[in-house]
Amino acid sequence: MNDFLNDLNDVQREAVVNYNGPALIIAGAGSGKTRVLTYRIAYLLTQGIAPGSILSLTFTNKAAKEMKARIAQLVNENEARRLWMGTFHSVFARILRSEAEATGYPSSFSIYDTQDSKNVVKQIIKEMKLDEQVYKTGDVYNRISSAKNNLVTANMYASNSAMNMEDAAARRPRIHEIYRQYAQRCFKAGAMDFDDILLNTNILFRDHPEILDKYQRFFRYILVDEYQDTNSAQYLIVKKLAAQRGNICVVGDDAQSIYAFRGARIENILNFRKDYPNYKMFKLEQNYRSTQNIVNAANTLIEKNQNRIPKEVFSENGEGDRIRVFNVSTDQEEGYVVASSILEMKYNRRFANRDFAILYRTNAQSRIFEEALRKLNIPYRIYGGLSFYERKEIKDVLAYGRLLVNPKDDEAFRRVINFPARGIGDTTVGRLETAANAAGISLWDAAIRAEQLAPDIAPAARGKLHRFIGFMSGYADKQAGLDAYELLHRLIIDAGIIALLQAEKTPENISRMQNIDELLNGIREFVDESDAGNSPVTLDQYLANVSLLTSADNDNAEDDDKVAMMTVHSSKGLEFDVVYIVGMEENLFPSQMSVSSMQDIEEERRLFYVALTRARKCVFLSYAGVRFRWGSMAASSASRFIREIDPHFLEFAGCETAKSAGSSFVPKQARPVFSPELPAFPVVPKPVNSLYSSWTAVPAPPSNEMPVDDPERIKAGMIVEHSRLGQGKVLAIDGSGANVRVMIHFANAGQKLLLLKFAKLKIIG
Repeated sequence: MNDFLNDLNDVQREAVVNYNGPALIIAGAGSGKTRVLTYRIAYLLTQGIAPGSILSLTFTNKAAKEMKARIAQLVNENEARRLWMGTFHSVFARILRSEAEATGYPSSFSIYDTQDSKNVVKQIIKEMKLDEQVYKTGDVYNRISSAKNNLVTANMYASNSAMNMEDAAARRPRIHEIYRQYAQRCFKAGAMDFDDILLNTNILFRDHPEILDKYQRFFRYILVDEYQDTNSAQYLIVKKLAAQRGNICVVGDDAQSIYAFRGARIENILNFRKDYPNYKMFKLEQNYRSTQNIVNAANTLIEKNQNRIPKEVFSENGEGDRIRVFNVSTDQEEGYVVASSILEMKYNRRFANRDFAILYRTNAQSRIFEEALRKLNIPYRIYGGLSFYERKEIKDVLAYGRLLVNPKDDEAFRRVINFPARGIGDTTVGRLETAANAAGISLWDAAIRAEQLAPDIAPAARGKLHRFIGFMSGYADKQAGLDAYELLHRLIIDAGIIALLQAEKTPENISRMQNIDELLNGIREFVDESDAGNSPVTLDQYLANVSLLTSADNDNAEDDDKVAMMTVHSSKGLEFDVVYIVGMEENLFPSQMSVSSMQDIEEERRLFYVALTRARKCVFLSYAGVRFRWGSMAASSASRFIREIDPHFLEFAGCETAKSAGSSFVPKQARPVFSPELPAFPVVPKPVNSLYSSWTAVPAPPSNEMPVDDPERIKAGMIVEHSRLGQGKVLAIDGSGANVRVMIHFANAGQKLLLLKFAKLKIIG
């Protein structure tokens, strides 16, 4: 009956058969964690343990479903069906429904999703006549959610002076009133949100010890997956349930605790030994996924963390390739290098598209890689988020550009007419649409003639429509004098989009700002690369180009042979043959927001560890010497995490690109094999007033026939002149042959990256 134990190695088998008492299973990356958890439950069933007395908690319904299916194959389908197995929320909601009389909720209580909850919060804010720009629905909801996850009820919140002082400092002193009303309305409606399920289960067990005792007796064995990801509320429920029998088994890896921003506490797994002094520990240290070089490199990285449970993960999969590090000049070059490397690996080593993953720290980084993959006709799919050009903030900005170029674009008009809010509501837009349809004209034209065509629109609303038309028309007149970057950049600032996002520096708004920054960087690059004369690159030229990037793919939706692109957080639990970890730079990875404390740095290091251990066969790291930030180049330095890996497992690779890739850009030649000192890259200093103290800028000559010098004569440090951009200083030169690029800081136009062969520069000094 127990033949399935032969599928396990010695340590896995020990972790399965020793099922009495507290057990801490530390499962290194790729060590067969799910198999051990599944087999342990199956083994319990073979020992005569009733399936209804086994509680198994997971973080996803998918994980629970897969485990049940596997247990059914190993033992008995009927017994697998009777297990108490599911997510924390699904299991505890089941308990709350059974004990509804004690909670005061109906057994058929509703469960509000996030949008339901935000709608209630929004309605309360409106009824209280609070400033919705100060009491933003999302911010208030997040504040309430965080309180619940820390087991702070509405009454406790109202009496907590520290929380109230924080709210007062944020100019939102009445959040405690909103929280109280929100809790009352949910209760009155017979509804709980997701946070309420955990909060109310804790309250149920606290206020009704007889009910807690019932479930302590009922659940003889408790198993928890991904224990390092539990929050305070989940931790306390599990601890209460296990307090009587003590048969608790938690499985996880402290080295993969990466969700602190969601409330996860690494202390829960680190302190398990203190909570259960008579525990047994089983360390699953054999990695079945990755090569020896990848595993050893990851070990040398994670050992730098102080808050950890020591373990020595090993692999018997063969030595494998060393981790290759690409040092490129710019973030755009990084995109070409990665895409070209994928193409080369596909043809030379016969990998399929699905074997590759590109992992990045922030979603905003995806744009460059999307564009590079498209240019090489490599299909890809964004995981854990939308495609860059499908994100709301990107579509909003591009809609402004579309309406400017083509005022008859009704879809663009609808998108921007009241974003940012300018007092033109749905009623006004609805009446305008009726008038436009009746007259057979565009919404733009109907807005111009609103007084004649739509008299049912209030005079004040018609005034707002006319002001919007005037604002956009003013920018239409500027199109001839500004390039695409300058025009759209100014437009979104004057429209108020940037001010709206900067008003509240929430994580969501910071992410949106980063995405808009990336879009503007892409427009700037398009302008610079297209620059071959006096005429500015126009907005309609850029939109014609970007429309090709956003058009629907011809790939079959069911075809999964695509390169995977995702944030490192989204990659947890996945694995690929070849992994590219990009943007390995200080203040990007580790994040600039996470370098102020050891605790935050250790979480960032764990995040990098997760990224490394997603790979089966090959890992590539890349970092750029300079990166576009808000339209200008900023110097970058290699991430500290690269230096923390033992040099024996690294190789600084050349960025050789197959010319057959179809790219017009050929990266620099191969660098020497790795040495302990990271190779240098061109450092572009930030502009300072003294940079041009040795010369005086003068306007560019009006003649279109300005004499130019041989591009091969241009050197770093020279003062040069461009027919349209004026005078500037050469900061760096990179590349070879026909693809040499020159970084110049122009006195009037700022920093620009140009292809030297097209730049047409005159040496001044």
